[in-house]
Amino acid sequence: MSTTAAIASRHLDAALAEAAGAGLDKDALYRAVLGHVVSKYLEYRSVKDVQSELHFLADNCDPDTDFEFMRP
Repeated sequence: MSTTAAIASRHLDAALAEAAGAGLDKDALYRAVLGHVVSKYLEYRSVKDVQSELHFLADNCDPDTDFEFMRP
């Protein structure tokens, strides 16, 4: 069964392998992918909405900390 996370992971792993094979830096690849994601988001989401999404991810990127979700 495919999930969105599995599809994304598969493609990112392939891009990392291709970059490594070409002697390219993985941090540069991550920046490029992130830039493309932001660009695609901006095709149908507002700048403020994309910024909010990125802030949420940045604020919650520590794998040792649980997400704090608000409950109604």
